[in-house]
Amino acid sequence: MTTSTAKGFTLVEIMIVVVIIGMLAAIAIPGFQKVRTASQDKAVLNNARQLASAAAQYMLENGVTFVSQGDLVGSSNYIKIINLVSGETYPVSFTEGVALTVSGVAGARTITYGL
Repeated sequence: MTTSTAKGFTLVEIMIVVVIIGMLAAIAIPGFQKVRTASQDKAVLNNARQLASAAAQYMLENGVTFVSQGDLVGSSNYIKIINLVSGETYPVSFTEGVALTVSGVAGARTITYGL
């Protein structure tokens, strides 16, 4: 007598594994998005902080109260380049004592950095 046993997984076992993986993904994805959002916001805030610092230094050195972004950003200026993180838009001019507002962060958020 020979007996043959089939080795492998049943359909029910595979379905259970798929459901478990789906539940784990449903738990993990919102957490990942929250961390990604926080990371983008911190990078944008860091860029705004650098722009505000460069503007303050330019205003102090030149005795003015207004400066354009072109005077701050460039290969021979205070900031070499601004790396965009999530398609945000930085102001093109800065006035002494006025908060810097970055709009369009990830297409939806606005971040303000006070001077």
